[in-house]
Amino acid sequence: MHELSITQSMLGIVLEQTEKAGARKVNRINLVIGEMCGYVEECVQFYFDFLAKGTPAEKAVLSFKMVPPEARCRECGTTFQPGEFNWSCTGCGSVNIEITAGKELFVESIEVD
Repeated sequence: MHELSITQSMLGIVLEQTEKAGARKVNRINLVIGEMCGYVEECVQFYFDFLAKGTPAEKAVLSFKMVPPEARCRECGTTFQPGEFNWSCTGCGSVNIEITAGKELFVESIEVD
């Protein structure tokens, strides 16, 4: 259900920027979502279809770019993609890591008329 509030916020940003640009219609919304956020594309799409009715974004296509998790070891500097259950560094085995990707959530671009 947390997709509802995120979708409301995203739509608000899109409509605000559409108005600022003097556009009449939103054709496409390009979203970047980190896989670690836990947002499900189908749920975001479902809520978007409902919330966008009667707005300039009503017929807009949502495009999702999913970003896999990535980490950097604070001990040896190795950058790696952690496994589902193994978050230790692939270079030295340390668990002293920093997440560098996979938590993103933003509107990358909006295509309008």
